[in-house]
Amino acid sequence: MEHEPLPSQDHAEVRIVAATPEVARRVAEVLRRCFDSTEQRSYPAGREGGTRLHLTLDTAHAAEPARSWLATSESTAQAHAHADEV
Repeated sequence: MEHEPLPSQDHAEVRIVAATPEVARRVAEVLRRCFDSTEQRSYPAGREGGTRLHLTLDTAHAAEPARSWLATSESTAQAHAHADEV
């Protein structure tokens, strides 16, 4: 498994994989309404023609409803990566 450097504190790297660019853009738009973010970067995803979209979210500058969710959420020990995640 390849190890990427962690984002700086209060930031999260998000990767969206979708069958079409439009679906990936819709998901990214919802995230951008909750958090400040960098410009998205898109790449082909697999042989089936899917899209992989990357963006960095600034969780220190969250808008509602993300702000209230972040304030009340706790990480869980049961969180596991999907088998195909790298």
